[in-house]
This record gives sequence, structure tokens and C-alpha cells, in this order.
Amino acid sequence: MKFKGKTWKYKDNVNTDEIIPARYLNTSDPKELAEHCMEDIDASFAKEIEKDDIIVAQENFGCGSSREHAPISIKEAGVSCIIANSFARIFYRNSINIGLPILECKEAVKDADKGDILEVDLSAGTILNLTKNKSYKSTPFPQFIQELISAGGLMKWVSKTLPPVKGD
Repeated sequence: MKFKGKTWKYKDNVNTDEIIPARYLNTSDPKELAEHCMEDIDASFAKEIEKDDIIVAQENFGCGSSREHAPISIKEAGVSCIIANSFARIFYRNSINIGLPILECKEAVKDADKGDILEVDLSAGTILNLTKNKSYKSTPFPQFIQELISAGGLMKWVSKTLPPVKGD
């Protein structure tokens, strides 16, 4: 899987309340969540995000509560993947479960500026900063995780992979 998009760069410790404020958790509608994604730390994000854009963040992205609303809002907003120095564990797993690719690569994060154009190849684990003409290496996901992400998440992968359950 390959993605190409412009970067949105964020600080250390972006928490799930900053990704999707708690006042919007009365809905599970992905489109409504996307309309409010990142609004407390970047009011322009939901209005200006374009399909396949890439979030670049520093340490501990997605810390805070374990709500799935956070990665769902990011994915529905149109983000193709997130590259960070590190992720909170539960956010990392929730992202994979909904089919949102995430990569750790400190060098790419350090060099990227908001608006840079990146090209990411998940299979190869490569990140190209086309704006700065630099390349980086990240550890690619194992094949089964790549298949899960490609399917659109765990539930969609299960539906495609396992045989239907027969009734009595």
C-alpha cells in the first residue's frame, strides 16, 4: 500500500481528547466525528484536510483514554496514515483494528514540516519526503497486519477471511 499527501505536524503527547474532544462522544457516526477532528489544537484541520494527507507527530501520539473515536475521526477525515516518534499503546492497537496505518520513524518526523509532501510505502517501510528529497526507513508491518489494514480493519478482515457461521 502506498500513500502520498501533505503533512500536518503536531507536538508531543497529543491526547485522544485533543484528537476528538469529549463533548462529541455522544455520537459514533464517523462523518460527524471527522468534522470535529483535532479542532481544539488545530481549528483548520477538519476544514482543510485533503484525502490522503498524513499526520506527523512527535512522542506518545494518542495518549489518554482508550476510545476508538480518536483514530476513527482521523481516518474518516481522510488521513492516509500517521507517522510519529511513538504512539500510546492502546491508540496503536485501535488504529490497526480500524485499518489506519501508523508508522514510527523519528528521522522523518524530525525533518518534516507542515505542508511537506510525503510518500509512504507500507510494504517496504519507506517514507519519502518529496519536498526535501529525503528518504527514511521504518519497520514494515508483518504481512498479516498489512492484510488487516488493506481490508479496512479487523472486523472487515474477519468478514472476508473466515467462513460464514452456519445456523442449527
